[in-house]
Amino acid sequence: MSATAAELARWESVAPGVVRVPFRRRAVRVLPGVLVAVITLWVFIHLSLDPLVIWAGLGRLGWLLAFMVPPAHGGLLGVFLWAMVETLAIALLATVFAAVLAIPFGLLCTRSTGVLAPVTFIARRLSDTVRGVDALVWALIFVNVVGLGPFAGILALTLHNTGDLAKLYSEAIENIEKRQLDGIRASGGSPFAVLRLGALPQFLPVLTSQALYYFESNTRSATIIGAVGAGGIGLLLTERIRLYRWDEVAFLILMILVAVYAIDAVSQRLRIRLIEGRKAPLVA
Repeated sequence: MSATAAELARWESVAPGVVRVPFRRRAVRVLPGVLVAVITLWVFIHLSLDPLVIWAGLGRLGWLLAFMVPPAHGGLLGVFLWAMVETLAIALLATVFAAVLAIPFGLLCTRSTGVLAPVTFIARRLSDTVRGVDALVWALIFVNVVGLGPFAGILALTLHNTGDLAKLYSEAIENIEKRQLDGIRASGGSPFAVLRLGALPQFLPVLTSQALYYFESNTRSATIIGAVGAGGIGLLLTERIRLYRWDEVAFLILMILVAVYAIDAVSQRLRIRLIEGRKAPLVA
């Protein structure tokens, strides 16, 4: 419905700035979008991103895909399976170690636990530092410290995940319902009872759910860090690429996809059981 000038003037007098938005306010609303567009265009030009190069590369991509069909293990199925088991072991151990270490670390990062403010500040900054460095960089460092192999991958993922999980744990602990804690204290419960009966049942399912997600994520990350010598199937994948054995590369990629899908399906149903309390089958 169209409004007359008198009606617009009347509504403007009742609610100034609603009907006729001042130019300055409109400019402030549009400015962030304009800045993002300008910065994106500048980055696009500065990095010489040419869509024609992508279009020309599609032909080479098709050429590689043709060499990947059909996937084949080249008589190395046992070696490939053992490397996949090694990758899963790296992901599992790193997740378990990080989940355990992140609990006290997360408590130190939480303001509501009564920890001194300087300790909380140092713990938070340490968490930011540890998770601010990518797991691939930590893998490169630990390969030079402990040598090639799965041990370097476990240390890299453990350190990186501890920083991530400590932040997530501290946020989960800060968001728990405080009335349950107050009720246990009012009934004469000890601090341990408050933690055991009031806090732990609230944040333990969330912590377990996050740890399950990181196990699935670490399976992919262990593949990547394996490419720099941290063991697992990533090392074999890099070697196959260097040898131009594209059919074996495709076979390894399919193995990784199947493993990630299986872990994701099982962990998703475990998270449903933990958080929502429903009995979900572990296998789809």
